[in-house]
Amino acid sequence: MSEFILFRKSEAVGHITLNRPASFNSFNRQMAFDFQNVLDECAKDPEIRAIVITGEGKAFCAGQDLVEVTNPDLHPGFKAILDEHYAPIIRAIRNLEKPVIAAVNGVAAGAGANIALACDIVLAKESASFIQAFSGIGLIPDSGGTFFLPRLVGFQKALALAMLGDRVFAKDAEQMGMIYKSVADAEFENTVSAIAEKLASMPTYGLALTKKAFNEGTMQSLEDQLKTETQLQILASESEDYHEGVTAFIEKRKPKFKGK
Repeated sequence: MSEFILFRKSEAVGHITLNRPASFNSFNRQMAFDFQNVLDECAKDPEIRAIVITGEGKAFCAGQDLVEVTNPDLHPGFKAILDEHYAPIIRAIRNLEKPVIAAVNGVAAGAGANIALACDIVLAKESASFIQAFSGIGLIPDSGGTFFLPRLVGFQKALALAMLGDRVFAKDAEQMGMIYKSVADAEFENTVSAIAEKLASMPTYGLALTKKAFNEGTMQSLEDQLKTETQLQILASESEDYHEGVTAFIEKRKPKFKGK
C-alpha cells in the first residue's frame, strides 16, 4: 500500500500494519492519508469481510509524530491534523460496514490509543499498554478519546486517566472494560487470527447492522433506539445470511454465510 502502511489479504481478512517502527508507528501527514486510503479500499473490497489493524515492531502507535509538529516547515497546523488526519480515520473505522479488530501489539499512546479504542474489538498483548499522553504536553485527548473513553470506563475514571496520563497495561484495561481481551504475548498472533477468521466467516451483513445500531445507540433516546432496532432488524431479516442461518439451523448443518 505504501512505505508507511503495509497491507495484505489472508482469506477474507484484510491485515493493515502501521509501519514506522523507528518512530513507534507515530503518524505523519502522509501516513495518515495512506491509512485513510487503505481503510477506504477495505470498505470497497467485497472479498474482505473483517479487518485487523496492528503495528510493526514494538509499538502499536505512539500517536502524532512530534518531530513533524515541531518543524515549522512540516507542521500543517492542529486544525489540519485533526480535521484532515484523525477525524477521517475515526469516522472511517466507525462507518466501515465490516468488523474492525485493533490488535494492540505494544504501546498505544495519544491518538494511537484512541484509534484502537475506536475499533469494534480490541485485543492486546499482556505486555501492551494504553496511555492518554496528551496532558503531558498540555493538550487534550483527541481522535475520539473524549467520546469513547468515558463510555468504556466511566466518566470519573476516564477523566482521571486523561488528566494524569497513567499507563494502563492490557490486563487492567480489560478489567476496567477499556478493551475486549488481554492475551498472553505468546498466544497473541494465533488469537488475533482465530477471532478475525471467525468474524470473516460470520453473517457480516448482520454484523454491520449491529455496528450501526450500536453507533446510533450512543446518541439516541431509548425510544429512538427502539425504532432504529426495528428498522435494522427488518433489513437483517431480508438478508441472504438470515435465510441461510435459519435454513442451516433447521437442517442441522453448519451455515455458509456470504455477508449478503
